[in-house]
Amino acid sequence: MNRARCTVVLLLVLNACGKKDPFDDPGYAAGCHGPPLGTVEARNQAMEDGYAINPRYDCIDKKTWEAEEQAKAVVADMVSKAEREARDAAARPTQSLADARAGFRTAVGVPAAGTPLPKPPPALFVRSDYTGAEGRTLAAFVTPDPRDGQRHAAIVWITGGDSSTLEDFWSEGSPDNDQSASAFRKAGVIMMFPTLRGGNVDEGRHEFFFGEVDDIHAASNHLANLPYVDPARIYLGGHSTGGTLALLAAETGGRFAAVFSLGPMSRADRYPAALFPAGRSADEQEIRLRSPIHWLNAISTPTYLIEGAQAPGNADELEHLCGEVRNAHVRCVRVPDSNHFSVIDRAGQVIAPLLVAGTLDESAVMQLGDLRLQ
Repeated sequence: MNRARCTVVLLLVLNACGKKDPFDDPGYAAGCHGPPLGTVEARNQAMEDGYAINPRYDCIDKKTWEAEEQAKAVVADMVSKAEREARDAAARPTQSLADARAGFRTAVGVPAAGTPLPKPPPALFVRSDYTGAEGRTLAAFVTPDPRDGQRHAAIVWITGGDSSTLEDFWSEGSPDNDQSASAFRKAGVIMMFPTLRGGNVDEGRHEFFFGEVDDIHAASNHLANLPYVDPARIYLGGHSTGGTLALLAAETGGRFAAVFSLGPMSRADRYPAALFPAGRSADEQEIRLRSPIHWLNAISTPTYLIEGAQAPGNADELEHLCGEVRNAHVRCVRVPDSNHFSVIDRAGQVIAPLLVAGTLDESAVMQLGDLRLQ
């Protein structure tokens, strides 16, 4: 080997032996994760994996690596939790609201306001009082006997606001806000508007979405005994707070051929103090037993949750409720071009003729809008 070649080899060996390890550089340790990337392929792969490249040291930037690892850990924890909850849900039987309420005595109650009973035109509604769940006589109004010798489809209708108390429930509003739900009586459905405990002149107490549910079932049994009502075609409907009560009634069973819950809320404590005075300070069990979202999967009656897609309304509540449903008996219907108030007439115009004809089915109700089975 000549002298020039030996000199080159010696310099290469000396340079290699003197090359500094990048991990010895404090800046590298602070700014990098792993060894230098070194190739275009390694850099591209790092960027595809979501990491930034530290241009000074040609390495994966340490901060982005730590952030990515933290995000992966959060996702892994969420997946693990979801899998755990799914296993737990599959392992335990679905409890009905009726079972959960058994033996429970509510501490929530407010005395009745003593609002006088209304006096509807007798051609539209007549008194037909019933025995409530507590044994007292509660006032109610029903469509008079058509005297045609037939047994008719009938619906118990629960009004919004103070659902225990009736005021003017018969005056027809515009299609944008007809809270009398007149489409049902006009189509030939027998309607029953019951007062509930603590309503009007009753001596009981408002229990706000609890004992009122039992009164609704008592009202339906009274309605079934009227000679011009078909006991096999008794339905339940309600709007707003009445929709929430109708949904709670569906969750406790009963004789209803189907239930129509318009604009319900998922939890009682989402209502203002006027409609649920206990508010969020109430005992959790008091709230839970008044909150439909917990009991949807035990419903055994065809039940339709219906709300307008437009504001004002409870469209977000509909999404929240329907996101929890794993029950083929529960249908969720979001009605386009309608809001919380106009949806009453829209729903009635479609549903009422189906009840009269005895042709209620899922495909027919789909005329209202997009229906999802969760």
